[in-house]
Amino acid sequence: MLSLKEIVKNMTLREKLAQMTQLTGSFFEDVDSAVTGPLSEMNISKQDLYSIGSVLGTSGAKQVIEIQKNYMKNNRHGIPLIFMADVIHGYRTIFPIPLAMGCTWDPELVEQAASVAAKEACVAGIHVTFSPMVDLVRDPRWGRVMETTGEDPYLNSLFARAFVRGYQKGGLNQFGTVASCVKHFAGYGGAEGGRDYNTVELSPSTLRDQYLPAYKAAVEEGCEMVMTSFNTLDGVPSTCNKWLLRDLLRKEWGFKGVVISDWDAVRELIPHGVAENEEEAALKAILAGVDIEMMSLTYLTCVEKLIAEGKISEQLIDEAVERILELKQKLGLFNNPYRFADPEKEEKLLLCEEHRRLAYEVAVASLVLLKNDDEILPLDVKGKKIGLIGPYAEANHILGGWSCEGRNEEAITLRQGLEALVPPDTLLVATGCGIEDGTDEQLIEALKVAQQCDVIIMALGEHPDMSGEAGSRAFLTLPGRQQELLEAVYALGKKVVVVLFNGRPLDLRDVVKHSHAILEAWFPGTEGGSAIASVLLGLRSPSGRLTMSFPYCTGQIPVYYNQLNTGRPKPSEDCTDRFYSMYLDIPNAPLFPFGYGLTYTTFEYSNIEIDNNILTPDNAINVSVTVKNTGRRPGVETVQLYIRDLVGSRSRPIMELKGFKKVKLEPGESCKVTFTITEDMLRFTTLDGTFDSEPGKFIAMVGKNSKDYLSIEFSLVK
Repeated sequence: MLSLKEIVKNMTLREKLAQMTQLTGSFFEDVDSAVTGPLSEMNISKQDLYSIGSVLGTSGAKQVIEIQKNYMKNNRHGIPLIFMADVIHGYRTIFPIPLAMGCTWDPELVEQAASVAAKEACVAGIHVTFSPMVDLVRDPRWGRVMETTGEDPYLNSLFARAFVRGYQKGGLNQFGTVASCVKHFAGYGGAEGGRDYNTVELSPSTLRDQYLPAYKAAVEEGCEMVMTSFNTLDGVPSTCNKWLLRDLLRKEWGFKGVVISDWDAVRELIPHGVAENEEEAALKAILAGVDIEMMSLTYLTCVEKLIAEGKISEQLIDEAVERILELKQKLGLFNNPYRFADPEKEEKLLLCEEHRRLAYEVAVASLVLLKNDDEILPLDVKGKKIGLIGPYAEANHILGGWSCEGRNEEAITLRQGLEALVPPDTLLVATGCGIEDGTDEQLIEALKVAQQCDVIIMALGEHPDMSGEAGSRAFLTLPGRQQELLEAVYALGKKVVVVLFNGRPLDLRDVVKHSHAILEAWFPGTEGGSAIASVLLGLRSPSGRLTMSFPYCTGQIPVYYNQLNTGRPKPSEDCTDRFYSMYLDIPNAPLFPFGYGLTYTTFEYSNIEIDNNILTPDNAINVSVTVKNTGRRPGVETVQLYIRDLVGSRSRPIMELKGFKKVKLEPGESCKVTFTITEDMLRFTTLDGTFDSEPGKFIAMVGKNSKDYLSIEFSLVK
């Protein structure tokens, strides 16, 4: 076989530019129709199509093999296609949405989920997944919060590494692996107003300390690709941001892989106002370092002219094509263009029992208990009637957005999950209303059902289409008539348990007032109904913790735990003096803080200790607390370490997560939990632009969440 450089040398310029172009699989399913149809006006020939480098969104072993076989017959260099897809939280076996997976606070479990997704995608013919999405988020109005693991850079970085390891474990030459593409680079989660595709305004230090760490972690873990974001940074769209893609990503971080644009993002440089036409858009994207443009043809139609005019060096094109071919080589496609695509194995592996069991475990771990008055949960169903009311009582669309090949009909509904565990005739069911609509007749029927029951489970939430890409919402309360339904049922004087299906933090003030317990289920995936039922009935205990703050109301957004202090911090929530950084009509604090989550027992923290209150670059210190299970049931507690830098050259966050440990304790059992603090944990982007720590006083906080903790002081001496 020729070397990659020799292959590139033998290619025409147009063939190289085709390798740098990605189209959807529909163009290859009927090549003649594609060439005479949508591509004809752009002068794209059949041979051009047989030189395209990659395919987006096609999967299924039989179809991939068929497309690849036909393509290889017609590509004159024997260069195979590479198939890419959005395998975000599962391929056919669907796991909870990534925001929910973040709430497990269990990177190892998430790595296992990513590994299962990779196995299923691999056998179905997928080579690259556009995951992990590691955009840090602070605004739940943005629909794509469902795709990320939350608002904290430390935790997001751990999950970024976990996803990459899960997808690529053992190397890309191994069965059951896919190459990972981290996205969206960079700062996409900071869109103004929570409006998708909108402008992002971030200071350089905030960008580096808060938003960039998770991308960097994915790069360090060995992700093979990086996708640019739609937004601008400092007025420059990421797709033509040379500082971002060449100076930071390649020179500073040492990334050697492939950079791809998002859908049509090269051509979108024109409405962004930084390119006059497609020719200028192609010029700027290539100079910035975009190797593959997704679903636009500016490279193929404009770059030959740009090179002829001396505006672009063909060497830049050669370098990009070599990176693309190197990825294909790593995947083993030159040796076997079909890689591990196998219709027979696909039939056996997809949605197999082993994969469903893991989906169940991840779903259980992702559930967050937000409220549990009078220990109403777990439910005692012996001799009682349980009402299941709401638009999600029997709904199977619980997979969430970006569910790849997941099928709603294969999901376990909440009704199915409960009926598998409770005695016959225990459960009475009514819809009550739709997600966004409802009739008086539905409401009356639901109230009749509720009257017959001892406890009511209200299954409420958003439609999956209300979150995800282009799913921005200004009002985050329950949609339609759901709140009216909840209040009508609550007025009957029965015990009410709310189960929420949603892709983002919601405004739950009125839900809290009209319920006795709230279980946040998110969009829990294929085994969602089984997992929720197990937790409601006490077969499993909830252990999830929030990785994104729930706002008190929409007007408070963005609200996040690691904020700066301001020059006039509000001294307390009951402060009556108005001359502080505070609202006149709502509290500053979120309704539910970062790190929050209840379980079916209680834990007491005591005896915070430090073995040395002087930290140096050469000597770590240890902070410990005693944690005791003071309830009547076994339980898992996620003990969290936060640190505050009291004085710095820049104003520093009031607290930053630096570690966590899970402990499982029996009733009455206690243990000592110890965290090691090192100097590198205190580094940030200082005023002079270096990434370093500064000597001074710090506070270590260890507790249940970002609001409830014990604290102790130490100093860094350098």
